[in-house]
Amino acid sequence: MDRRIQIDEAEPLAYKAIFGLEDYMKQSGLGKAHYELIKIRASQLNGCAFCIDMHTKEALKNGESQQRLFLLDAWETADVFSEEEKIILQITEEVTLIHKGGLTDETYKKAIEKFDAHYFSQIIMAISVINVWNRVAISTHKPLWD
Repeated sequence: MDRRIQIDEAEPLAYKAIFGLEDYMKQSGLGKAHYELIKIRASQLNGCAFCIDMHTKEALKNGESQQRLFLLDAWETADVFSEEEKIILQITEEVTLIHKGGLTDETYKKAIEKFDAHYFSQIIMAISVINVWNRVAISTHKPLWD
């Protein structure tokens, strides 16, 4: 396929704005492991090879185990994820697949029992940010980095 327009080249200010959200996420207090799980799972659901490649490498570099990454697609039945992580992954799926009804009341109730308003908000923002990146990378066929 022919190379598509790359938004980072054509509209660098748009990319800079998305990086502003990334900067917020870095200082937000959301755990690194939680953020990486969100980024990888949303990218899996969206089929974003660029982001899956990038974020699995980052997760491994940050100490995530290969086993947990291999099992991420089956997180609901894998015993390597904590209750907290499973709630985060459920939120990630429901928000990423918003066209299927969005965040359910059941998942929301579990989340607010486990997380305070700030952490819950950071989870939602993390999911939103990676979904923006996925949409940019998929629609422009962002090439993988070496």
